[in-house]
Amino acid sequence: MMSDRRLAHDDDDKYWESVRARYPAQQPLLNLNNAAVSPPPLEVEQRTVEALRFISANPDVNMWSKLDADLPAIKQQLAAVADCDPDEIALNRNTTEGLCTAIFGLPLSRGDEVVVCEWDYPSMRAAWRQREQREGIRVVPVDFDPMDSDEAIVAAYARALTPRTKAMQITHMLHWTGRLLPAQRLCALAREHGIASVVDGAQTFAQMPLSFRELGCDYFATSLHKWLGAPVGNGMLIVARERIGSTWPLLGPFDPSPGVDKFDHWNLGTYNSALQAGIAPAIAFHREMGAARIHARLRALTRHWVGMARRIPGFRLHTPIDGDGLGALSLFSIDGTDARRIERELRETHRIHTKYREVRQLRGLRVSPHVYTTLPDLQRFVDALEEVAAGARA
Repeated sequence: MMSDRRLAHDDDDKYWESVRARYPAQQPLLNLNNAAVSPPPLEVEQRTVEALRFISANPDVNMWSKLDADLPAIKQQLAAVADCDPDEIALNRNTTEGLCTAIFGLPLSRGDEVVVCEWDYPSMRAAWRQREQREGIRVVPVDFDPMDSDEAIVAAYARALTPRTKAMQITHMLHWTGRLLPAQRLCALAREHGIASVVDGAQTFAQMPLSFRELGCDYFATSLHKWLGAPVGNGMLIVARERIGSTWPLLGPFDPSPGVDKFDHWNLGTYNSALQAGIAPAIAFHREMGAARIHARLRALTRHWVGMARRIPGFRLHTPIDGDGLGALSLFSIDGTDARRIERELRETHRIHTKYREVRQLRGLRVSPHVYTTLPDLQRFVDALEEVAAGARA
């Protein structure tokens, strides 16, 4: 069976080749936009398809009475990866749903202030703005350059605090550029002032070692279909035990409960239980590799392609590349060229998929390999980029 195979550790190249063999082929495009959504390993795909067929055989019984019976064990496994308690975990569809549960569930009153960064995910900023417009809270913006030091970023948040500040939105890793923010220090700052901290962990969970306890936040939301490799449509919200009782659920719960269950996905009504069946094999695959080894590989892949791309005239990186905070995400531009044109030509001519990102003063292409990406894949990308960039300057 595929799930019984063990990865080779004697040779690093062979090891990562064996990892790639356990993923579906990415075709017709070389996928370098894993920060949006990553393909699940083949064993995860297989388990999900099997679960879907199992549901079809007897939907009402097999879906809710049998597959859903595994969810407590899945929460225990996720808790071991995230370093939290299982009864602090709610399962949902994605980071946005989890963050909206926290954003709309926090008890706030007219005049209360919430600190939100100009670089936060757009829909999260919109959610806070909706509360501002409907309820009279005040959204206080924080600004900094993503290339600033950790000290400058913490100072920017500290300057925004007032006696009326009740909550702080914190993006652990900016999805625009891959910049890792000093989230642990920001959560400590919030805690010192009695402020609730809401952390967007879409790009950090499973990409690097992470501890909910060490992070020290009140709410942490993430998507399991990015770096963990669970099927698309799986997310997780962690709510600190002391915040569960005072937080309103996003949806009216079917079975009112004082516990974390009131935030769970089953309050949606009917949903696809087969997707949750893919979480356990994704966790097993992730733990087999280990978070530290995954992070080291992703960091090395980024430094590898960036090191080659620096030979391209006008190449400019908008992500800090030094330090342990670097991961798979990075944003680059090439002076004097239109990044949208480069994205289009990479896709249409060279069959390589990157992602154009435009936010404030930044315009460029985001590149995000995954553990199944090989060094020859990145060589192919940089060679194509050099050719496209030369044509764009001609």
